[in-house]
Amino acid sequence: MYHKTKSYRIFSVFNYIFLIAVSLMCIIPLIHVLAVSFSDKSAANANLIGLWPVNFTVDAYTKTILNENFIRSIWVTLERTVIGTIFSMVVVILAAYALSKDSVNFRRRNIYIWFFVFTMLFSGGLVPMYILVQKLHLMNTLWVLILPGAVSVWNIILLLNFFRGVPKEMEEAAFIDGAGHFRTLISIYLPVSMASIATLSLFTLVGHWNSWFDGLLFMTDHRNYPLATFLQTVIVQQDFSKVTVRPEDLENISQRTVKAAQIFIGMAPILMVYPFLQRYFVKGIVIGAVKE
Repeated sequence: MYHKTKSYRIFSVFNYIFLIAVSLMCIIPLIHVLAVSFSDKSAANANLIGLWPVNFTVDAYTKTILNENFIRSIWVTLERTVIGTIFSMVVVILAAYALSKDSVNFRRRNIYIWFFVFTMLFSGGLVPMYILVQKLHLMNTLWVLILPGAVSVWNIILLLNFFRGVPKEMEEAAFIDGAGHFRTLISIYLPVSMASIATLSLFTLVGHWNSWFDGLLFMTDHRNYPLATFLQTVIVQQDFSKVTVRPEDLENISQRTVKAAQIFIGMAPILMVYPFLQRYFVKGIVIGAVKE
């Protein structure tokens, strides 16, 4: 029978205390933002709000939902996140499957791998990319938010390492039964790789949802801003002339409560999706990172 030593029990206690403290550091700010969003103007301006709303009201959410620019930015972000995640994962899966083959089956495989790795270490720079986007007439389009970051070399490396761990006998049996590469990928590799694929999909989804700089750089029309760019403009730049409520709307609500409501609405979709995919995190990343 395994007996825990005294030192082990002491370590476990301190470990739990540390993890609880870190969890509270993440959760308490979210609760505070939620409380501010449901409080009235006077309490927010006086900074009297802690973890519970003061003079409960939903005016900030009403004004936020009725804000045409905010709703449009959510729609742009939803389009970008769904299309961008699907497009990126298709490219990553196809590239990882091809690069997972050995040099006998895929000649010059190492050259292609080093080509991908080179792009992780060096890039053309921001100005050349901006000029390229202009020449391709992608400015103010949805694709400018998707195509530049569609190929994630890090995700390809993680997934190809997992593909290389799939028993070769399964692939050979599929080939004997007459399956081609696409059929083998769909019927053999994808079903056994769902943990890694779900993890990488969540990374990609969160990346698209939180990305703001490309929207600020490539969208000259503020009506095409994704949600993260919208919030960055309102909260960081303090630019209320284009993307927030009208001055007459602020008579009964404060800018602080409106910003808190917008922040929480922006966080809500990720907070709802994450728990369903979180269980894939450790399994998906570890099994894709320890292979050669």
